[in-house]
Amino acid sequence: MAEGDVLFVEVVAADRRVWEGEALSVIARTTEGDIGIMANHEPLLALLVPCAAEILTKDGKREVLAVDGGFISVAENRVAILSQYGRLAHEILVEEAERERRAAWKRMNEGDNSEATRQHFNRAHAQLAAAKKAQQAQVS
Repeated sequence: MAEGDVLFVEVVAADRRVWEGEALSVIARTTEGDIGIMANHEPLLALLVPCAAEILTKDGKREVLAVDGGFISVAENRVAILSQYGRLAHEILVEEAERERRAAWKRMNEGDNSEATRQHFNRAHAQLAAAKKAQQAQVS
């Protein structure tokens, strides 16, 4: 595998660097839909929506992580995902994320349409999506 066939990926949240390393591909959800990034992708800057992003590492492992929006930047085989919140799937407690999602959903149904409540719901929803994708990968 030539050096030009590999991406350097970093995922940065407001409180920490979530993941960094070499990868073969990255999949994330933008406001325009899912996007796949491989080596030599043209430069890109896009807005992310809350999602479970996936990274196929250089050694063939699959990293799944939750982000609650943010940006993805691609240039010269470097990918940066910048988000207020980011967690690797194996760090997520499914029961806690489900409880948080239900609590936020309940508040929204009771008329709380604040930015904080929507963000709380989106973050919990992204966590659940990441945890489920990671579980599916283990079963396959």
